[in-house]
Amino acid sequence: MLLLTFFSCAKKMTQDRTIYFPKQQKQTNITLPKEKVWVFIMAGQSNMAGRGFVEPQDTLTNNRIYSINQAGDLVLAKEPLHFYEPNLTGLDCGRSFALALLGKIPDDVSILMIPTAVGGSAISQWLNDETYRNVTLLSNFKEKVTLGKSFGTVKAVLWHQGESDSNPKDILHYQDRLQTLFSVFRSIIGNPTLPIIAGELGSYSENKMGWQQINDAMHKCVEKDPFAASISTKDLKHKGDLIHFDSKGQREMGKRFATAYLKHFLK
Repeated sequence: MLLLTFFSCAKKMTQDRTIYFPKQQKQTNITLPKEKVWVFIMAGQSNMAGRGFVEPQDTLTNNRIYSINQAGDLVLAKEPLHFYEPNLTGLDCGRSFALALLGKIPDDVSILMIPTAVGGSAISQWLNDETYRNVTLLSNFKEKVTLGKSFGTVKAVLWHQGESDSNPKDILHYQDRLQTLFSVFRSIIGNPTLPIIAGELGSYSENKMGWQQINDAMHKCVEKDPFAASISTKDLKHKGDLIHFDSKGQREMGKRFATAYLKHFLK
């Protein structure tokens, strides 16, 4: 009986996680002028891929905010934007980022959010182009960059990662690896001055020292990079697992990425 109850509860939790996921995506037949499409690449691990609870407000479309589906088709953006881990993915910060930009950019510009983040991926796996959770990380990034450039101009990379590197061995190399990866991203995109905005790890981890050391390394990397910026997350809350930002935190993180982009990089 206890075992049956456990599986029943687990099934209900899975159903609850997806209860407000959109039942269909609206593929657009509109051809957008490439010079009027700003592309933003979302990269990293689970807190960029999104683990927040999707609510109805997160699935409302805007005719200036787009994403892609698994087939690479242009679609009106609805959360969740990431599709690589269907049994895990939830609300990310992409749609809230785009919404925060709308009132600050030209009215004739559309925004395309391209998802490439994979939960649990370490920075060395990105650099080595390893396959993780059935995604070959850097190759997939290249593929999605090419796709994004077919629709518009890549304006920035939003990066959130480091939880998997918050161990004594990898922390020592994180700053150098992050600097290298930023260079690789810019080389792939073909823009040596491409803005990259990195988000801090949360302040709620049981591994507080490790996460803080990752944040310290990230800040040192950003300080040496004139085309990088960072956002604070120390006041944001987790969803109950001490790892992932809750829905409110994801939406706020999107706004902070947008604020950083507008402040440091919008010409």
